[in-house]
Amino acid sequence: MTGDQADRTELRGDVGTYALGYDAAALLKASLWVRLLAPCLVMTLVSVLDVLAGKNTYLASLLSVVPPLSALTLYPLELVLTSGLGMVLLVALSRYDGLDQPYDRRLFYGTLVSYVALSAASVFISHFRIVRTRHLVAMSTVAEAAQLALLRPPGPTVGDIRLAARYVSAADSAKIGGDLYGVLETPYGVRAIIGDVRGKGLAAVQSAAVVLGAFREAAYDEAELTGVARRLEASVMRHVPPGEFITAMLVGFGERDAVELLHCGHVPPLLVSRDGIARLLNPPDPWVPLGLAHLASGGPQPWSVPFVGGDVLVLCTDGVVEARHKGAGMFYPLADRAPALVSDSGADVEAAVARIYADLLRHAGGSLRDDAALLLLARDALPLPPVLSPGRSAP
Repeated sequence: MTGDQADRTELRGDVGTYALGYDAAALLKASLWVRLLAPCLVMTLVSVLDVLAGKNTYLASLLSVVPPLSALTLYPLELVLTSGLGMVLLVALSRYDGLDQPYDRRLFYGTLVSYVALSAASVFISHFRIVRTRHLVAMSTVAEAAQLALLRPPGPTVGDIRLAARYVSAADSAKIGGDLYGVLETPYGVRAIIGDVRGKGLAAVQSAAVVLGAFREAAYDEAELTGVARRLEASVMRHVPPGEFITAMLVGFGERDAVELLHCGHVPPLLVSRDGIARLLNPPDPWVPLGLAHLASGGPQPWSVPFVGGDVLVLCTDGVVEARHKGAGMFYPLADRAPALVSDSGADVEAAVARIYADLLRHAGGSLRDDAALLLLARDALPLPPVLSPGRSAP
């Protein structure tokens, strides 16, 4: 996976957990001097302050913070050696402050015993921290492999369609979730899907895998989006537990100046025209989510809207439009914010999706509570005809 693709997909799972895992792993790989910086700085500072305060002020007991602080950065053996140096300083400063006298020995011995106990406990903390960090890194590696298998990051262009995406999973300790998207070039033009599985966690991931697998097959085989939808419905009925459902929006770019849409209970897309005007594309005949077609009569009906070079189609899941403001509690106003954010990015859909995602995070206070996917699609404009000089005709 390239850096741009990783940035586009942003499959971050629990952001705090993985940030901690990656930061801790980076810290373990840092040089010894970097990892020793904090405990050595504390030992130096306490020693200087104790000496400057004079023999009547006892500050050496502050060295007791050295073992637990070392447990955050050092390996167990390194911690033992560093704590040993701290103990030498503790004894030296205690003698400097006069705690080696008979009437102060109980305080001295108590401080020494506390320091040794903290050092022993810190060794175990350091060991379990390293084990946990390695476990988090291993989980992250597996999650990234699952990410590539489930959500194969498309390139910046598919056929004549430019695209950019953002994806965030809200599942704890996971980088993938129940939201899904895919863009394929097929014999019938470029086709795309965005969907949202009911629920979170492993069951949602399995349902998303069913839908994406069926879409990758049906998009190549079926000439009409209705046929693709039938194939998806059949796969969901076979492989998804009863009662579960998946909302989806199918998109087809078969015609040059139009886009075909098919609604299956999903969030309506937003069309931002090249002049910056946004229009919510509500389906004229809404249909039920995948997995619930047996409860309704008829079938989904596609519809087409004009789509020319310079227009941008904004697809998202409900994790975007239902993201609440941290203070006021209002939903994220995508239809109001997206036009300016897209227009300010010019023809760069990657910059546009980055702006929308950053604005979404600001609205939600820095993190999202639900899976969220953003997919922006734009068509390259047709090249302008050559300007003919006077007296010449086109060939």
